[in-house]
Amino acid sequence: MEPAIKYRLIKTEKDTGARLGELITPHGTFPTPMFMPVGTQATVKSLAPEELDQMGAGVILANTYHLWLQPGEDLVKEAGGLHKFMNWQKPILTDSGGFQVFSLAENRNITEEGVHFRNPANGDKLFLSPEKAMQIENDLGPDIMMSLDECPPFFESYDYIKHSVERTSRWAERGLKAHANPDWQGLFGIVQGAGYEDLRRQSAQDLVSMDFPGYSIGGLSVGESKAEMNRVLEFTTPMLPTTKPRYLMGVGSPDSLIDGVIRGIDMFDCVLPTRIARRGTCMTSHGRLTVKNAQFARDFNPIDDNCDCYTCRNYSRAYIRHLFKADESFGLRLTSYHNLYFLLHLMGDVRQAIMDDRLLDFKEQFFEAYGYNVPNPKNF
Repeated sequence: MEPAIKYRLIKTEKDTGARLGELITPHGTFPTPMFMPVGTQATVKSLAPEELDQMGAGVILANTYHLWLQPGEDLVKEAGGLHKFMNWQKPILTDSGGFQVFSLAENRNITEEGVHFRNPANGDKLFLSPEKAMQIENDLGPDIMMSLDECPPFFESYDYIKHSVERTSRWAERGLKAHANPDWQGLFGIVQGAGYEDLRRQSAQDLVSMDFPGYSIGGLSVGESKAEMNRVLEFTTPMLPTTKPRYLMGVGSPDSLIDGVIRGIDMFDCVLPTRIARRGTCMTSHGRLTVKNAQFARDFNPIDDNCDCYTCRNYSRAYIRHLFKADESFGLRLTSYHNLYFLLHLMGDVRQAIMDDRLLDFKEQFFEAYGYNVPNPKNF
């Protein structure tokens, strides 16, 4: 049986090993490296699917945990699956719901069978197992799904992380066995292990032996430093097959996207661009800009004079600031559009830099303009 998800490597950058490729899914092919906008409740906040398509989004995320609780996976399945329900005909990826259980739920209790917890909205008792997570994701109908894992705090003890990794591997195997639609949905395994190289290796070896069509690296961007995250990526990514896609979960700042690509990552996601946009903060080629600030009250320039997105072509900083001060939702629509466009086109520039074998030069130029401190970018 042909795998539902296939990765094609197009080029490896000569100085770093960064990968240019594409991921082939039942709902289309998208180029990698790719940033994936997050649509938690089957919608990317404030933006229409048509806008995401226009700005170049190749794949978007939906959140298994939240859609399980509201409106329920049975309703989504009845509607014809997520693609029809949310009117997005390109690829969709869902997480397993595990991260939200561990970060949002009250009174959770982790057992070998799964996680018992209370719904934070109404206190109902709920249970999420690898088999239940798989059933929910099968019913939601995305192209790419995540295995249920435990995402422990980065700075937990070695013994705790070891037990967690071993349980996550057992859960991954159970989820793989419960997967009902392997011919049209691809299931990824999630490598855990915090900052411990031997535990990351154990996790990677366990999952690779199960032959998933893709692999995620979890448990990062959870409070550790950027240097620590890069250190973990440097020893973890080479443990994964070169023939399969590699997905770094929950990472979306421009510097971490570029650093992740340099370390062999193909896919990224994060709520960061839309979350900060709702507070009036914009990513620009010159660094972050908070458009709500008083200094922009009479600034009739675009958010970013180097950007050709819909927002920057049509609206000024002064107007967008006015919208925020007047509590008009159009303001956060404009900043959300700009931030996602900025990251999607940054990744397009990164892909071109890989093709041209000049990714480190691109990093140096981008970091200098953005205001990042790079003592020696040639050292990655």
